[in-house]
Amino acid sequence: MSVLNSISVWIDRMNERVGRFIAWAALFMVLMQFIVVILRYVFAWGTIPMQESIWYSHGILFMVTAGYTLLYDGHVRVDIIYREARPRVKAWIDLIGTLFFLLPVCTVGWMVSWGYVLNSWAVHEGSTEASGLPTIYLLKTIIPIMLALLALQGVSLAIKSLKVLLGAEWPVATPHS
Repeated sequence: MSVLNSISVWIDRMNERVGRFIAWAALFMVLMQFIVVILRYVFAWGTIPMQESIWYSHGILFMVTAGYTLLYDGHVRVDIIYREARPRVKAWIDLIGTLFFLLPVCTVGWMVSWGYVLNSWAVHEGSTEASGLPTIYLLKTIIPIMLALLALQGVSLAIKSLKVLLGAEWPVATPHS
């Protein structure tokens, strides 16, 4: 059980670090949007690369922090049963949900997106706009990264649920519970 605990702690720490690092993308996105608005409405000047950088930041922000959001139980769920359930019932729901829904969806998503990303890299896909950013292939690379981070956090959640079910640990409350 200590090996599983070490794995879970490592995954949690990694997603915590990734989430905190990527949070700076939100600041970048807000600053870029502010600059774009000032340039457009005060100076009547627009720039496609700056606008696209906002889209990139938005995509990176939401995709890469999916595992971080799961770490803090921030994903939307229909919790008619879950909210009022006992810890063991919650552990069963989390374990079954992870094993039969989250991990299979991440696996299928990885398999489907891998060729999509490789094709994009093969042609160094860029913006459809003539003066746009030539790095769409880098943005598409975020898809399998998101799926990997989310699946890893699912493994951590499954380990924690298993520990609760085996009586090895009482569930720790997350900031959102």
